[in-house]
Amino acid sequence: MIYLDSAATSLLKPKSVGIAMHNALQTMASPGRGSHIAAMRAADRVYECRELACSLFNYEKPERIVFTLNASHALNIAIRSTVKSGDTVCVSGYEHNSVTRTLKGIGAKIVVAKSELFDTQDTIDAFKKLIPHVDAVVCNHVSNVFGFILPVYEIAELCQRNNVPFILDASQSAGIIDIDMQKLKASFVAMPGHKGLLGPQGTGLLVCNAEPKPLLFGGTGSDSLIQGMPEYLPDICEAGTHNVVGIAGLAEGIKYVIKTKPSHIGRYEQALCSVMAESLKSVEGLEVFASNNGTQAGVLSVRHESINVETLCEKLGARQIAARCGLHCSPFAHQTVGTIDTGTLRFSFSPFVTKKQVIGACNAFKNILISEKLMNM
Repeated sequence: MIYLDSAATSLLKPKSVGIAMHNALQTMASPGRGSHIAAMRAADRVYECRELACSLFNYEKPERIVFTLNASHALNIAIRSTVKSGDTVCVSGYEHNSVTRTLKGIGAKIVVAKSELFDTQDTIDAFKKLIPHVDAVVCNHVSNVFGFILPVYEIAELCQRNNVPFILDASQSAGIIDIDMQKLKASFVAMPGHKGLLGPQGTGLLVCNAEPKPLLFGGTGSDSLIQGMPEYLPDICEAGTHNVVGIAGLAEGIKYVIKTKPSHIGRYEQALCSVMAESLKSVEGLEVFASNNGTQAGVLSVRHESINVETLCEKLGARQIAARCGLHCSPFAHQTVGTIDTGTLRFSFSPFVTKKQVIGACNAFKNILISEKLMNM
């Protein structure tokens, strides 16, 4: 299989991830639930993962790294700790439903900093107009539909000037683009473990610069006598048994990212994206959403003027080429760009995909388009 759907899940991972998970399953119990060797081994592994995350994000407080089930879980903690019903919250025109549905559920008023695709200055200007008049800002780092790298450091600085809390959704950037917590100074940064960090599904991280409120309540293995949640991190946000097996795998994924370097991974994926974009731009009737100014990560969306994206995705799948079609849980992005009625076919890349595979996928895709055109004549 040629796997070009890493923006959804990084199916291709370092071998060490699976090995670590298998080892954890057989040798580790639960941290904070005993002083025996299996519990202590688990506690050490969990803490190691927090330290690795700190190393990756230039952060110095491992206790403020919270483990979550995924980015949606992390974003719910961050947003519900920051925003209350009636607040006005500014988002980009490229947000995921994990952000917008959470804001809607709270009863917040959403204002959108609309900007042209791949236009950094237009994005900064849009946020600059709105930030002085809002209670919080939530913004993704990279659009999961179009790969647009948003100017989040500039947006974060605008928030600091206006004393507005800033929450970053790093779902498509963690492990692929450098994230420096010392420079960013965001209130919260949320991310999944199963995408650019190369960990397993069912893992996520929330980096807490601000004080979070618990989303779940229950046992923590600490302060068992009190009936409220412990008031300190990470316990306040980690009710219930940890996913030790998943965290062990996530630690190995983060180790790989640190060793390889996010900037190197990001450039490699951008190069693959450019190869595909250049190959497909000449195809008649195909709209290719590609940047020419370096503001696109390894995510490429396309659509055809007469063949729906579902058909194209199905045909690719039949040829063992994995991609994704539809709205990708991001209707705001499609409304911004004008693809809401059709959706897009999305290709996304990883450090384990080769240029040869990308060229092969391009050729197969072109043959599908020719066949579909002949069938419809």
